[in-house]
Amino acid sequence: MRQSFAWWSFALGRDERDAAPLLEAAASIGYGGVEMLPESLWPPARDAGLALVTESGHAIDTGFNDPANHAALHDEVRRAIDRAAAAGIEHVIVFAGRRDGRTDADGVRACIDGLGPVTAHAHETGVGVLLEILNSKVDHPDHHCDRSAFAFEVVDGVGSPALRVLFDAYHVQLMEGDLSRTIKAGIERIGHVHTAGVPGRRDLDDRQEIHWPGIAGLLRHLGYDGWIGHELIPRADPVAALRQAYELFA
Repeated sequence: MRQSFAWWSFALGRDERDAAPLLEAAASIGYGGVEMLPESLWPPARDAGLALVTESGHAIDTGFNDPANHAALHDEVRRAIDRAAAAGIEHVIVFAGRRDGRTDADGVRACIDGLGPVTAHAHETGVGVLLEILNSKVDHPDHHCDRSAFAFEVVDGVGSPALRVLFDAYHVQLMEGDLSRTIKAGIERIGHVHTAGVPGRRDLDDRQEIHWPGIAGLLRHLGYDGWIGHELIPRADPVAALRQAYELFA
């Protein structure tokens, strides 16, 4: 499977001047891409042979679940899509936003209405749009798209191959567990997978509760051909953590 890693989580506390060795080390392990990379680091990533896989399209808390945000988000996310297309970035990540008392039905309906136009634009440019599931228990209080059912319903409602779910297993495990059955039921809607240890977003080792070899085996069995993006915060050496995570899905 194609594997990538989130720059922000592996480079915490690192100076950008030290970026090239980490990018080169990831490529030497076998990584094919890097996610959410600052534009200043695009050249060394490309020099290392790494694809630019994802970029956020807008702020997490101001999302598509509120129709009042749609006009501004349409402009912002279209610009992000155009920038991604020009730079060769494969996917733009979008968010539902904070619940603020809305029902799930209202939030899903608003997301479908709001994401339709930007997804059509993405389809024309060849860029994918990913709606990310985020936990509301620990990291993103009151986030609306905090369950897989919400995200799957939005993707079904928009009905475009350009929109898929960013299935972040760390967030889904915190909110609902049952990862294997949920992945199997939703595999046609999943366009990207993120990993991190639960709890704590640390290494994919025996100090956390997800059985990653089982998840990797299931994805292979289902014929998943998207990216596996590791978004964990290493306890110690980031290169060692990159290697250990990579080997689970190799």
